[in-house]
Amino acid sequence: MEGFLVIDKPVGLTSHDVVYRVRHILHEHRIGHTGTLDPFATGVLLIMVGRATRLAQFLKMDDKEYEAIIRIGYSTDTGDKTGKPTEETSSVKQGSWTEEEIEIALASLRGHIDQTPPMFSAKKIGGKKLYELARKGEEVKREPARVCIHEFEAIRPDGHLMKDNADGTFDFQARVACSSGTYVRTLAEDFGKRLHVGAHLAELRRTRVGKFTVDQAITLEELKTSFAEEGLGKVLVPPSSALSHLPLMHLTADDVRKTRHGMEVSVAQGDWADGVNVRMCDEDDTLIAVGDYDATKKEVHPRVVLLS
Repeated sequence: MEGFLVIDKPVGLTSHDVVYRVRHILHEHRIGHTGTLDPFATGVLLIMVGRATRLAQFLKMDDKEYEAIIRIGYSTDTGDKTGKPTEETSSVKQGSWTEEEIEIALASLRGHIDQTPPMFSAKKIGGKKLYELARKGEEVKREPARVCIHEFEAIRPDGHLMKDNADGTFDFQARVACSSGTYVRTLAEDFGKRLHVGAHLAELRRTRVGKFTVDQAITLEELKTSFAEEGLGKVLVPPSSALSHLPLMHLTADDVRKTRHGMEVSVAQGDWADGVNVRMCDEDDTLIAVGDYDATKKEVHPRVVLLS
């Protein structure tokens, strides 16, 4: 049993909770995920099953998409709705900002920007997770990281840019397409700063991880049903398909033997860039290994071998 599952993570569960439940459902210890989602967030969580857990390094840099609700009126110590307000709710009124001002704020946060990781995050500094330090009231210096915001645009579910919550706050719904490593809650805070008001992330739903979309996602209950009815093959994405963004080479029976022993395999026709990762598949398109291409020798050296 090996491959990838696209799970629709429910609200209230941590990513680790989902991994634990998938282990229990599939009776498989080797389960992992490719990117953490906060407990209050929902949506696409890409789960690796069996030997596919060794392939995480080839997926971790995939871009992601989100639908977010940014609550404007006050900020919190975590940057999202789970935190404590750090200020009184600002006195803002409907029409406080023109559409042009909102678009200017959005545009200023598109493209390559520097983000400082929030203290309430799983990022490690000195071997310790930041949120563990934050819960002790400690704050440490964090170096900004360069991320790319491909798209940051308004969603108008009812035709309006802002929803009045009648409590002094407004909700702004947005779609975000960004590089891996982006903190959407930090983006929400910075959006508020551009409008000169406190803001935080009220809701977050991840709609895409790389090529995997929420339309493909299944719930944990659906996974349980599929496994019980021996229909796991319908929802388990084969490793080769999951890595379809990598160049493909088909192996002969002798090449398969060499690959499984970690030996280089010659490439008759290959114009790939030197060092590029290559899918090494048998004649049935089963992934045997992921290798590194040597343009000088016209060979592929197995880097990660999935042994039978």
